[in-house]
Amino acid sequence: MVRAPRPEGVVTRGTTGINRLRRSDRWAVHHPDIVRLLRSAPDPLVVDLGYGAMPVTTLELASRLRTVRPDLRMVGLEIDPERVVPGRDGVRFARGGFELAGLRPVLVRAFNVLRQYPEDAVAPVWERLRSGLAPGGLLVDGTCDELGRRCAWVLLDRDGPRSLTLAWSPFHIETPSDLAERLPKALIHRNVPGERIHDLLQAADRAWATAAPHAAFGPRIRWRATLDLLRAQGVPIAPQRRRLRDCVLTVPWDAVAPA
Repeated sequence: MVRAPRPEGVVTRGTTGINRLRRSDRWAVHHPDIVRLLRSAPDPLVVDLGYGAMPVTTLELASRLRTVRPDLRMVGLEIDPERVVPGRDGVRFARGGFELAGLRPVLVRAFNVLRQYPEDAVAPVWERLRSGLAPGGLLVDGTCDELGRRCAWVLLDRDGPRSLTLAWSPFHIETPSDLAERLPKALIHRNVPGERIHDLLQAADRAWATAAPHAAFGPRIRWRATLDLLRAQGVPIAPQRRRLRDCVLTVPWDAVAPA
């Protein structure tokens, strides 16, 4: 009998809630690289790492990703054995940490996991998780608030981080820089003058203020005008491939990487 690898990591608070990760789920099912990866994978295995005290967000992710790949296999991993629950709705739950329980998934989501670690732990954990991916696999490391209204995540592949995405409810934020408190651990301490993430957030705030006349048409219209202003200023914003209900800002990692 082959034993599963010893779980790597520490137990987190386990806070979770229904639909808390809906914004990243919506992004994932429309991201061209994720869609392409899932549709072409011989074994479409996805791991949701650190799902918390309840498995609801793992079940939601499985349901949404199955609109892309109906035969997708989903495994939720938790390092706390007391949180491991029986499988349901075609989703399996098991004990595991950064070693991914020896699995080789094509996609890993780790939300609100690294937030409770020191900043210098991020690079080694990223490397550990990336080493466990199947060929061509992707990793999403993110953070959000308790209700999922403010979210940020990094997309990584085997070579390292590729992009940063900020997403938030159009109706529950005053300025884009309010997202600073929910930046991923790799960036949350870097929102200071001289750092690229600080420059990006300040530029977004200025463009948001300039776009204030569009507020009469609603925050979504105002945010689209803000994006146009940022692009005109040379900010390398990734194109949106559909009209989104969320305010979303995605930039290449090198536009925000720590100095």
